[in-house]
Amino acid sequence: QDSKQAKLIAMLRSPAGATIEQIAKAFDWQPHTVRGVLSGALKKKLGLTIKSEKNEDKERVYRIG
Repeated sequence: QDSKQAKLIAMLRSPAGATIEQIAKAFDWQPHTVRGVLSGALKKKLGLTIKSEKNEDKERVYRIG
């Protein structure tokens, strides 16, 4: 569990950030699982600030802010 969390945090800390689709593909998760982990484990449990914005392709990109 911790290694997945660390990998996810690394993805979100990268300058490019990550989309729900990229995270779902990387971990073989469903999109709703990704959203749950972002809001539950990262925001509520770890207290991380997760920012989201739309990129040039109108995809929502998530980053740790």
